[in-house]
Parts: sequence; C-alpha cells; structure tokens
Amino acid sequence: MERSLGSGNMTRVQEFVLLGLLSTRQGIRTGLFAIFLTLYVLTLLENTLIIYLVCSHSELRKPMYFFLGNLSCLEMCYVSVTVPSLLVGLRSSPCHVSFTACIIQLFLFIALISTKCTLLASMAYDRYVAICRPLHYPLLMRSQVCLGLAMTSWLGGLLVSVAKTICIASLSYCGPNVLNHFFCDVSPLLNLSCTHVALAELVDFISAIVIFCGSLLVALASYMAIGRTILHMPSAVARHKALSTCASHLVVVGIFYAVVLFMYTRPSRISPTDLNKVLSVVYTMLTPMCSPVIYCLRNREVHAVLQRTLHSRWGPSARTDLARS
Repeated sequence: MERSLGSGNMTRVQEFVLLGLLSTRQGIRTGLFAIFLTLYVLTLLENTLIIYLVCSHSELRKPMYFFLGNLSCLEMCYVSVTVPSLLVGLRSSPCHVSFTACIIQLFLFIALISTKCTLLASMAYDRYVAICRPLHYPLLMRSQVCLGLAMTSWLGGLLVSVAKTICIASLSYCGPNVLNHFFCDVSPLLNLSCTHVALAELVDFISAIVIFCGSLLVALASYMAIGRTILHMPSAVARHKALSTCASHLVVVGIFYAVVLFMYTRPSRISPTDLNKVLSVVYTMLTPMCSPVIYCLRNREVHAVLQRTLHSRWGPSARTDLARS
C-alpha cells in the first residue's frame, strides 16, 4: 500500500479507503444500494431522453434547448463519476481506490462541477435576453454565440480542474489514508496531506471566486433584471408566461449553488461530516435526477414533442397514458 520516499521515514500512500455512507446494519446498506442504483439508472434514462429529443426534433433547436442538451450530457457524466464509488462502498464497505484512480476521479469531478456552474450561468443569461431584450434575441443568442458559451464552459472547467488537480496531486500523503467520504473530493484529500497545503488552498479559493461566485453573480444579475422587467409588464398573463419560463431554472440554480457554496468556497481545511456527505448526495445525485423533470418534461414544447414521439413509435395508447399523467 505504501512505498518509501527518499532516505527518510516518510511513506507515500498508494491507496485510499473511502468510508462512504457507513451503516452498522447490512440491511440498511442493501436498501440504500437499491435506492441509489435506481436513482442512478433513472438519471441516465431521463437525460438520455432529453438529449435524444433535442437532437432529433427541429422544434427544439433553440438556444434554451441547446444548453439543456449540454447540461443533460454533463449530468450523465457527472453522476457516472461519483455514484459508482458510492454504490461500491455500499456493497463492499469500505471502498478501496488507488491513488491514481482517486486523482482521476477528482479531476473529472472538478471539471464537471465547474462546467456545470458556467453552463447554469449561460442558461440564466439566455433567459435574461429572451425576457428583457426579446427583439435582440436572434442576434444576441445566435448559434455562434451559443456554441462559444458552451465551449467556454467546458474548456474553462477543464482548465480549472487541471490547476486544482495538479496542486492536490503534488502534495505528500504519508498516512492515514482513510477518506470520510464516498468519493475523492478536495477537502477530504487536503485533510490527509502531511505537507503544507497553502498553495492548494489558494488555488481552491481563487477558483471558487472565479467559477462559483463569478457564475453565481451572472445568474443573480440576470434574474434581478428579469424580475424588474416582469414587474413592469402591463398584463398578468404576460408576467405569468415570463415567470414560468425561468422559475424552474431559478429553483434548481438556487438549490445547487446554495449547497456548493456552503461546502466549497472556504479554503480552510474542513473535516468531512455526515452533513457534508448528505449535501454531497443532494448535488451529485438528486439535482441531476430532478433537473430533466424540472427543466424539460413539464415544458410544453418538450412535452408535445415527447407525445408525438411516443405516438409515432407505440401508437395512440402511449399518447393517451402520457396525457393522463
């Protein structure tokens, strides 16, 4: 598990032990495994459906659905990075991962969560332009702009992840090697380092300011402008229609940012607790599962496309069943 470093007595950890969501009773772990596996499969199916509908129907080739397709692709990758180690820990607790596998998981997690923040900010900006500047919407949200925003989100997430992962991977880990979490995260790894972590904490803090706080400010500014515009609309029907187009996004953004900012904007070395793990479950599993339902499946355009798809493939009975739901 460990190897010697130089001539000293220090050793380098070769493997980490993830405690996961520990429970003293096997029955509870088995029940949690079944629940989380079901949620994981459901999340993959929901987001796959959204991507299929957006790509296969010309009615949904709009900026809002372009970003939703990107978000669904991200959510599928997101849960596939963190949930498998959670499931393995529930089946064979604790879960053992090599140092390299842990760092790879950390890199992917940071890249995806950073990309998600900037994508959510881009979606908020899209709603701002649609409601506050509708006459300029075709120009401001043309395909080149949307593609540029999406590429910036993905590339920005990768760059941030490279910087943070290099800093954390270069630290010395000489034992203990037990992570009180269900995946390799920043704070648990910093807690295990036996060398100075000032540089890693500084990079973590700066990235939190740039990515998390920066994208949050963009989202807040967009929705403050949307709120002012809605209040000045002459009719209640127009206000309700405008509010309905962004209310679901605002709810998901609020939940996601509240949890992430609570856990990651502090550079200090915090000890993972049961509350941290519960909050991690919220933004790594529950939010990706609920996002397709909140964003799309109750959206009239998506619902109509889904009805036509089911009707063309399985006949009138599927359409009738969906309409009743």
